[in-house]
Amino acid sequence: MCFAVPSGHSRASERLPATRKLRIDWGMVKQLDYKTIREMFERFHEMEAEPKGELEHVNVYTLVVAVALSAQATDKGVNKATRELFKIADTPQKMLDLGLEGVTEHIKTIGLFRQKAKNVIKMSQILVDEFDGEVPNSRAALQSLPGVGRKTANVVLNMWWGQPAQAVDTHIFRVGNRSGIAVGKDVDAVERAVEDHVPADFQLHAHHWLILHGRYTCVARKPKCAACLIRDLCMFEDKNL
Repeated sequence: MCFAVPSGHSRASERLPATRKLRIDWGMVKQLDYKTIREMFERFHEMEAEPKGELEHVNVYTLVVAVALSAQATDKGVNKATRELFKIADTPQKMLDLGLEGVTEHIKTIGLFRQKAKNVIKMSQILVDEFDGEVPNSRAALQSLPGVGRKTANVVLNMWWGQPAQAVDTHIFRVGNRSGIAVGKDVDAVERAVEDHVPADFQLHAHHWLILHGRYTCVARKPKCAACLIRDLCMFEDKNL
């Protein structure tokens, strides 16, 4: 099974949408201990040792674009839109040559496509003007690009450069708090909790495993606890067994 990658668009889009926030009794939330968390990730590792992202890309530039486009959109929908786009525009300069109308036409099936197309063009211009057409590999430099927030930057740093950066989306926020793996009242707190509590040898793939678990098993409304490989270790009280 492929592992989905969290995605981002702007700092505002990386906040949890109000309709998708968990109802959590913070007095009942407990951070799990090291031994338990390690056992959980040993099981994740046994299930899939090297999870891969689902967003299609041909180089680091197209990865940045794809992740930025995936905010409030599905990976499947983004792949459908970018498959032809990346065949003709796989560098910042080629994207600029295609122009705003051309980019807009290719991604019009994606949510917020008009603003996203503008961001792609602005991002490409900055990469050409300020970074010699190359994608920078520091979080601060990545976040300076239009449409790229911390979450998107973390995905790119993790997937392309192998940095153990944690890109927290709604899935990780939910799984982290339900299970006790990474407890926090917002995405920044959960990101720090993953970094602080997940053993170092599992950090590289931690967010992939947690996203997969949240997307396919620990789903929002009716978690599939009976099929969960960590159900005996999880802190979630309302288990559906």
